[in-house]
Amino acid sequence: MKKVLMLISLICAFTTMSAQEGGHVAPECTEWYSPQPPKVQPGDKPGNPPSDAIVLFDGKDLSKWVSLDKDGKEVDAKWKVEDGAMVVVPGTGTIQTKEYFGDCQLHIEFKTPKPGPNNTLQMKGNSGIFLQSIYEVQVLDGEDNPTYVNGMVGSIYKQQAPAANAFTGTEKWQVYDIYWKAPRFGTDGVMESPAMITVVLNGILVQNNYILKGNTPYIGFPTYKPHGRLPLLLQDHGVPVAYRNIWIRNL
Repeated sequence: MKKVLMLISLICAFTTMSAQEGGHVAPECTEWYSPQPPKVQPGDKPGNPPSDAIVLFDGKDLSKWVSLDKDGKEVDAKWKVEDGAMVVVPGTGTIQTKEYFGDCQLHIEFKTPKPGPNNTLQMKGNSGIFLQSIYEVQVLDGEDNPTYVNGMVGSIYKQQAPAANAFTGTEKWQVYDIYWKAPRFGTDGVMESPAMITVVLNGILVQNNYILKGNTPYIGFPTYKPHGRLPLLLQDHGVPVAYRNIWIRNL
């Protein structure tokens, strides 16, 4: 094999010189055979984790998740597990992964509950998925909910409205597939490149390579502060939103 590759290299060197003189390049000169990409086995059903995924919740327990107490110390997550889903227990606080992530592919499914009389607009099925603990993809009930569009389901919170409302209904499982490129910071925290995200909701592209302007605060404008790999965070916004089938791939 090595001899074959050496021969191809010699042919390419000759044909490249020929091309510079008006000739043609051999097709082999624009082909390469290494390094070989790793073999990844897809999930046995659409939405199931592939062979290289890190399963963050499989319907059984919260062993991959923690909460933080008032002093910032890790404690057991206080959300409940029922019927193969983990459910926000309002008032217990956000939860975050024990593991830290950067660039990633994230699959996560959520279900918003039947709203109470006071659960309207931003209190109707509200939670949030925070990439690297900082950048929020909004979780919200999108059925008959005339809230601000850069805070609706599928939005990058307070930055970018979704291209479509792909929400299928209250008390129905919704599917997010999120592709995240983390921001890069160089010497002295100087930004080298901003974060970028693609979001697919229920098979519909709702964020197409959106370049983030910074974090996603409720009050004020987005800014960047230098950071590295950080946990994935799920928000307690006072509503018992359910999550299931959560897995992530490092990219």
